[in-house]
Amino acid sequence: MTGVLVQKGILAQSFQAKKRQSIRRTAIVDIGSNSIRLVVYQGPARVPAILFNEKVMAGLGKELSTTGTIGKASMALAVRGLKRFHRLCIEMEVDSIKSFATAAVRDASNGKDLLKAAHEIGYDVAVLHGEEEAESAALGVISGIPDARGIVGDLGGGSLELALVDQGKVLERFSFPLGVLRVADLRAKGQDALKGQVRKMLKKTGWEKQAQGLPFYLVGGSWRSLARIDMFDSHYPLPVIHNYEMEPRRAQRLVSRLAQLNRDKLKNVPGLSTSRIPTLKDAAWLLSMLVRYLNSSKMVVSAYGVREGLLFQSLSKQEAARDPLLLATEDAGTAQARFPANSKLLGKWIADIFAYDPPEWHRIRQAACNLGDVAWRANPNFRAERGLEMGLHGNWVGITGPEREMLGQALYTSFGGGNDIFPGGGQLASEQATKLAISWGLAMRLGQRLSGGTRNPLEQTKIRKTGKKLELTIAGDLIHLYGDAVAKRHGHLAKMLGLEPVMTGV
Repeated sequence: MTGVLVQKGILAQSFQAKKRQSIRRTAIVDIGSNSIRLVVYQGPARVPAILFNEKVMAGLGKELSTTGTIGKASMALAVRGLKRFHRLCIEMEVDSIKSFATAAVRDASNGKDLLKAAHEIGYDVAVLHGEEEAESAALGVISGIPDARGIVGDLGGGSLELALVDQGKVLERFSFPLGVLRVADLRAKGQDALKGQVRKMLKKTGWEKQAQGLPFYLVGGSWRSLARIDMFDSHYPLPVIHNYEMEPRRAQRLVSRLAQLNRDKLKNVPGLSTSRIPTLKDAAWLLSMLVRYLNSSKMVVSAYGVREGLLFQSLSKQEAARDPLLLATEDAGTAQARFPANSKLLGKWIADIFAYDPPEWHRIRQAACNLGDVAWRANPNFRAERGLEMGLHGNWVGITGPEREMLGQALYTSFGGGNDIFPGGGQLASEQATKLAISWGLAMRLGQRLSGGTRNPLEQTKIRKTGKKLELTIAGDLIHLYGDAVAKRHGHLAKMLGLEPVMTGV
């Protein structure tokens, strides 16, 4: 009995440690050339959730190419925004505030005036050099897309940062004074002026051969806005932009589309910030030239950038190596589950049945198990929809669109959606993947019903395939748990797998 109490005590301590970690708040104030943004993060350092996000379109770099300074109106707007953000951080009781400035502040002759005002408000602003900004943006992409390999392009208002990434490392990085607010001046001199600048810029990188045919990762609000338009045009079934992929030819198509669309039509695009509309044409022209000259294999959107890169940079090697999807789903599951310590055990309990799944899908299955109890508070008639929403639209990274469909499908099935594909599903994931996700959901549903969401029944029972049978082995007095509801779910899973349900006692 003592051993059980000790084990429960260890579990309780672990849960409390995770709980403390989940309420820690970090604020980042990003003083960019186009916008100033406050983001407050809460949760595990590797994948903190966004608690609050607000921007002020100060346009600090708007007059940089003509006067070399930050305009008076932009300066005043920036100071007001910084005061509001600082007060919000106090009210939200954040544990730490990190602030940084980029191209406009480092290049403007009066950038020090803004830094002085920020210091008086209470900020300790780090002015990032161009290569530091490029490295942070690249680390942000690595944080959100761990297997990223290619060129990271971070388009800000005053500068463009490029970095080469591979195997979790930033290999080379460059910064160029070609932000979206400066492209318009080049285009006004004729299309050849912009082309010439892009060629000159890429020649400086020395990537003529090294970077050819690699993916191009898009960072920055202007390029994310372009991706929103492409998602809208292509009827993409998910509203989540992170890891959204586009063929290179879509960049030139966006140039053509923006020539046809007026402001009113652009307002109909879901998720598109109207403050970005004035610079979209310039952003599209630059993107189309870059992917053409780099011969990019595809364009991939990253929701993570400099801010997340700075957070990632501060992690230990052990923390940085953790899977962001599994960590985030585990944290979300712990916060919402009836019995928080059970998710990993549920994944282990069903693992033998799916041992021969493609290896890349094992982590998606475990992510589903991590979220396997998140809908219990919902109305019973809407638990399937609640699970689906968590899987499809959760703030996850390290996951593709097809994998999101698999995650959503598994949770939809697990919470009572039956054997059917969820409404609107099956558009991104293959038929094989969808069928497999339904099987995961049925297995999770069986495990949750058998155990009531508790640990001991899952530790003392085992389910496996033996020949043409789906055998559920139950030890000792736990045999009484095999009631009609459990037998029914056992049968549903076995039928889905083309097996015969068998229960044996030990």
